[in-house]
Amino acid sequence: MNTPTIAQRSPYAVAVTAGKDYFWCRCGRSATQPFCDGQHKGSGFTPLRYHADEDTTLYFCGCKHTQAPPCCDGSHNRL
Repeated sequence: MNTPTIAQRSPYAVAVTAGKDYFWCRCGRSATQPFCDGQHKGSGFTPLRYHADEDTTLYFCGCKHTQAPPCCDGSHNRL
């Protein structure tokens, strides 16, 4: 399995909107972190769809090593 690129060693705080879909970058290559911009092509990774059920702030993983995708679980502290 491929290893993702670490985009940053902290989460991205994002205000999400109820009813909207977000596509979290799994590969770490996207220039529009934490979301996909298509840079994963040929990497073996695909983005993860997240559907927001409510307006809230989420902390999307920046290191791409979370065990609770797409949200940060503190894995960046162990890298």
